[in-house]
Amino acid sequence: LPHISLRDLAAKHGRDGLMLLRLGAVPTLVVSSPSAAEAVLRTHDHVFASRPYSPVTEILFYGPSDVAFCPYGEHWRQVKKIATTHLLTNKKVRSYRHAREHEVRLVVAKIRDGASKCTTIDMSGLLNAFTNDIVCHAVSGKLFREQGHNKLFRELVEANSFLLGGFNLEDYFPMLVKLDIIKRIVCAKAQQVNKMWDNLLNNIINEHASKSAAEHNSEDNDFTDVLLSIQQEYKLTGDHIKAQLEVCITSQAETTTTH
Repeated sequence: LPHISLRDLAAKHGRDGLMLLRLGAVPTLVVSSPSAAEAVLRTHDHVFASRPYSPVTEILFYGPSDVAFCPYGEHWRQVKKIATTHLLTNKKVRSYRHAREHEVRLVVAKIRDGASKCTTIDMSGLLNAFTNDIVCHAVSGKLFREQGHNKLFRELVEANSFLLGGFNLEDYFPMLVKLDIIKRIVCAKAQQVNKMWDNLLNNIINEHASKSAAEHNSEDNDFTDVLLSIQQEYKLTGDHIKAQLEVCITSQAETTTTH
């Protein structure tokens, strides 16, 4: 396991719980003691808060301008505030209780149907689809199935996971990005996926923007409704809104996969 190998290397070559590795052009700090972890995560948190730059995240997440990948600074503090005070409040999470219960009933029905027919059930696929559908409801509204959003979301989330989790040559040899042919090879897939995200999210935003005032004030407002309602207050651009929606959808896949 990688963390065990890193622990053994740090025990031999590290000092005070810290060891610096260079993976290509990427400096990687291995932290392997409580005191070093406290220094990195608390005392000097602002120094380590930003993720390393990656052309792939820049393409996929509009800058990046989302809460997960944008650099630490004023914009990050603003989008974090939006997430904690508007999108992920206890009241907002509770408002999706009926949607969650409905999705659970659908999953149980599928398991019961498979058991009655003595067929094998892919629980990983079933639970991934379950989580995806709950997030789709929260992001785009209760008509996500009728509009076909859930299937497309699932395909795009898988594409994002592949691009974000794979080995990106430019992350380790950034000089190669300056060569147009290498840049096209490295970034072409990310640009293709971003175009698909852009079309889907633009359609969702336009559908929500055309709602009547009465519909916007209803209790079942989804994430898109919320972001549109605070767009002027926080001076959000269309790309800011799309980046927030995309990271909300993509992050659920990472959570489901790692558990």
